[in-house]
Amino acid sequence: MALENLPKDALMLLSFVNTRLRDDEILLDSFCSQFNVSKEEIVKKLDNIGYTYNAELNKFI
Repeated sequence: MALENLPKDALMLLSFVNTRLRDDEILLDSFCSQFNVSKEEIVKKLDNIGYTYNAELNKFI
């Protein structure tokens, strides 16, 4: 699943990513591998709406 197959709306993407990180108990790198997306693309898209990845909490805040 490439980035274009993930939710297009940034807030929906935020919800999807954070939910998967929490529910699947995986790190962002594993999420990106699982969905075959670039970590940089995810981080950039969510940064555009004011969210940054917090590795300690393993979620975008």
